[in-house]
Amino acid sequence: MNIKEKDRNYVMPTYGRLDVALVSGSGSTMTDADGKEYIDFGSGIAVNTFGACDKEWVEAVTAQLNTLQHTSNYYYTKPCSDLAELLCTRTGMSKVFFSNSGAEANECAIKGARKYGTDKNPQKNIIITLKNSFHGRTITTLSATGQDVFHTSFTPFTEGFVYAEANNIKDLKALANPNCCAIMFELIQGEGGVLPLTQEFVDAAVEIAKENDMLIVVDEVQTGNGRTGKLYAHQHYGLKPDIFSTAKGLAGGLPMGATLFSEKVKDVLTAGSHGSTFGGNPIAAAGAVNVISRLDDAFLKTVEENSLYLWSQLEKIKGVKSVCGKGYMIGIDTEADAKVILKKCLEKGLLVLTAKDKVRLLPPLNITKAELDKGIAILKSVIESL
Repeated sequence: MNIKEKDRNYVMPTYGRLDVALVSGSGSTMTDADGKEYIDFGSGIAVNTFGACDKEWVEAVTAQLNTLQHTSNYYYTKPCSDLAELLCTRTGMSKVFFSNSGAEANECAIKGARKYGTDKNPQKNIIITLKNSFHGRTITTLSATGQDVFHTSFTPFTEGFVYAEANNIKDLKALANPNCCAIMFELIQGEGGVLPLTQEFVDAAVEIAKENDMLIVVDEVQTGNGRTGKLYAHQHYGLKPDIFSTAKGLAGGLPMGATLFSEKVKDVLTAGSHGSTFGGNPIAAAGAVNVISRLDDAFLKTVEENSLYLWSQLEKIKGVKSVCGKGYMIGIDTEADAKVILKKCLEKGLLVLTAKDKVRLLPPLNITKAELDKGIAILKSVIESL
């Protein structure tokens, strides 16, 4: 049996796989089992920060692999402590908890917010999230997700979440009360259609949180780690979250999540209140140290500049109605069906994604201008042909 046949026979069919088996990659180019090459405008859904098999990243990970692959969290390890210092000093946060995925990072954020509230009042446990949000696939993060389509099949769901309309200050105010412990949101709703929150709404959320002794929790699973042209998207808004989560591109292709806590809540989780067997794994942490240390201001400036170039070229394509998002987190609203565009691009050697009814682009942050131009040309030919 070939790769696809084995997958169909033995893997739980929870994914709508495309008819491609990828076997290797270098930078922003991926290669399938038939030897066909693709320009990668998806980077594993914002995971491969520097594309496939980046030399410096591989060397960092391999060096740790040849040193120590794992130890339990009963013991200290250098990659874990180095990464914690790097993340906290770069963001101004005080403590970090490491896990393995975005859903786990958000679970930790939710637990931290609820413990903050219930330590003061057992009834202070409600979290306001936003309609059209997406926070993960566990029962609790699905419960936090403000989309009815996800609230089926797995009942009963975790209680204690209410949903405000994104960018609707009046709606947010109406839901806030002394029994709410936090407001949790993505600054750009990724799976919801690459939709940014407005500065006015974010500022209002901060004020509402202060008035009701609530925490501001930001889900940076997809928006973080340089994706929007800042290290974290909240920096675009002048926002200092009480808690924020991140994952995806953090370790450049290895499973890792992180939840960061501000000075206000740095002691909310204590020994035994939370844990993760693989959290802070030395190999994943070594990959993340390499990623975060390279996302300096000079590099992020190139991300911002090159993404503006990409946006400008996308807006010129006939059939593109609008472009939204920030940096290299892009949603394209087109006259043609996004899923048709995805399949046509695949045929022509370009990997793109979709989000709701939009084409979604999440290219590696170090993609070259030549690779951008090649991908843009394919997108242009496909969209204009439809």
